[in-house]
Amino acid sequence: MSPSAENNANKVSVVLGTQWGDEGKGKLVDILAQDIDVCVRCQGGNNAGHTIVVSGVKYAFHMLPSGLVNMACISVVGSGVVVHLPSFFEELEDLQKQGLDCDNRLFISDRCHLVFDFHQIVDGMKEGELGRGSIGTTKKGIGPAYSSKASRSGIRVHHLYHFDEFEKRFRSIVAARYRRYGNFEYDVEAELSRYRQLAERLRPFVIDSVEFLHTKLREGKRILVEGANALMLDIDFGTYPFVTSSNTGVGGVCTGLGIPPNKIGNVIGVAKAYTTRVGGGPFPSELTDEVGQKLRDVGAEYGVTTGRPRRCGWLDLVVLRYSTMINGYTSLNLTKLDVLDVFDEIKVAVSYTINGKEVTSFPADLDDLATAKVNYVTLPGWKQNISKCRSFEELPENCQKYVRFIEKDVGVPVQWIGVGAGREDMIAIN
Repeated sequence: MSPSAENNANKVSVVLGTQWGDEGKGKLVDILAQDIDVCVRCQGGNNAGHTIVVSGVKYAFHMLPSGLVNMACISVVGSGVVVHLPSFFEELEDLQKQGLDCDNRLFISDRCHLVFDFHQIVDGMKEGELGRGSIGTTKKGIGPAYSSKASRSGIRVHHLYHFDEFEKRFRSIVAARYRRYGNFEYDVEAELSRYRQLAERLRPFVIDSVEFLHTKLREGKRILVEGANALMLDIDFGTYPFVTSSNTGVGGVCTGLGIPPNKIGNVIGVAKAYTTRVGGGPFPSELTDEVGQKLRDVGAEYGVTTGRPRRCGWLDLVVLRYSTMINGYTSLNLTKLDVLDVFDEIKVAVSYTINGKEVTSFPADLDDLATAKVNYVTLPGWKQNISKCRSFEELPENCQKYVRFIEKDVGVPVQWIGVGAGREDMIAIN
């Protein structure tokens, strides 16, 4: 069933990460965007990383919506996204060099908060203060920018077009950071001069995204929201404090775009066939042995944005169940299933034992989580190359059983299965 199915006409479809990010959301968005009029980002910043391979060409997205690969699709950076303008234009230029014509089909909300270089400097300082307890931030300034927003001292895109007010706010917020962190090296005058130029360069992209999106909905246009990061990095429901600084679940779609809940139709959860995580924080099913290294090597598990090696482990259905409760997925996209081709047997985490008690939902307390014993079910592997399979029926029997086991446990149908890196390497299940 397509996200533009009749029963969800004039409703927004949403693609969200179910785990700790890097699940392969961009690839599904790219496929769905072929039949979509508008593709939107709702939260996060250029700390996200989506890779799309089309006809052998690899496109890397960080802040911009992946729907740009479809030349007929309009892309919007929504109000909940925090934007570092130099990175915005750098990413746009890189895509245009690869042949993507983005003229008149990329827009940014006038309500977006801005990320400045001093936010990035402060990000590194805050990590340094945390020492061994560091969160593992990308140091892109995302957290400090959201802190500015929450403390009501942030600067938004629309402020650029009343530059006297922009300058006043900018000097005030930098002075506050100097008081907190000391006079770190930062050329305020040069930055003001740069942003005066960036403001004019940005002007053709700026829209009132709330009015724009609601107008498109009234016109019956098909809108797809591309979530960044993933549920387990959500500021409220993730492994706090080892999380990002925005709401990465379905709630972030409403707050980040100004779209009411009754306008949301299909919510598609993207889940890797195993589990990965970048940076610090708990990871119950993590494998630090040769099996974990094998997952990393076969799956090429290195970050798009940072290049950092990802931590790897078996699929955790406690995480997936918890994620499903919060986001209400209508279907799942199981990605990188082909990575498991090489294993004789495959383990799946189904519950934890904490203080002698079996737990089937994800706990809030990280101290409790640190003591958790993971309870696994072991399933037989299939030891066959599935990368050429293009239908569910073509998959080996044990591979099909693995998929059905996940569906039964989580209670959500698997609608797409990724068996390779390319756009064509996706099985759609009707």
